[in-house]
Amino acid sequence: MKPIHILLSTAAGLAVLGASTASLAAADKPAVEKCYGIAKAGKNDCQTASNACAGQSKQNGQKDGWLHLPAGTCEKIVGGSLTAKK
Repeated sequence: MKPIHILLSTAAGLAVLGASTASLAAADKPAVEKCYGIAKAGKNDCQTASNACAGQSKQNGQKDGWLHLPAGTCEKIVGGSLTAKK
């Protein structure tokens, strides 16, 4: 084989491997949901209406503070809600 053919077949093989790995990684991720009202102060997962970033909630159970939890878990937690409380 010519060096260019080897290079092209190697690149094609890596592309296929990358696509396979990406689809496997997506299949391994469990379903998650945002659970509002249960995060401890400073432990929220992401931006809220009153905070610019994760970890900035000022009080326990902040109404718009949320955590990612496995799907089906939130409503089993006292104070947990799938929607932000007003």
